[in-house]
Amino acid sequence: MARTSSGYVKTESLTPGHWFAVLLVFITGVIHVYAGIIEGRIPVSLAGVGFLVAIVLFLIDYRRRLLYPVGIVYTAVQFPLWYVAKAGEYTTLGYVDKAVQTVLIVVLAFLYWTER
Repeated sequence: MARTSSGYVKTESLTPGHWFAVLLVFITGVIHVYAGIIEGRIPVSLAGVGFLVAIVLFLIDYRRRLLYPVGIVYTAVQFPLWYVAKAGEYTTLGYVDKAVQTVLIVVLAFLYWTER
C-alpha cells in the first residue's frame, strides 16, 4: 500500500455517510469494550475490539467494499447473542447499543448498495 501525505489512512474519498458509519461502529465498539470490562465478560470486550479493528481496516481502505457485508453480518449476529446472554437482564446501555447497531446495519446496507 502506498503511503499518502496523511500516512496509511485514506480518507479522501469518504462521504458524510461513511463518517456516520465510522461513528456508529466506534460507539458500539466502545460500548462493548466497556460492558465487557464492567461485566467481566471477555467475549463481549473482544466483540468491541472487533468493531474497533474494523474502523482501522476501513480507514486504511483494506477491502472497504467487503467490509460492508461483513459488518452487516457481524453486527446482526450481536442481536441473538445479546438476547441469549442477557436472558432477561437487559439494561439501558444494551438497548442503546442495539439501537445504534440497528442504524449501523441500515447505513452499511445503504453504503454497500450505493457503491455497487
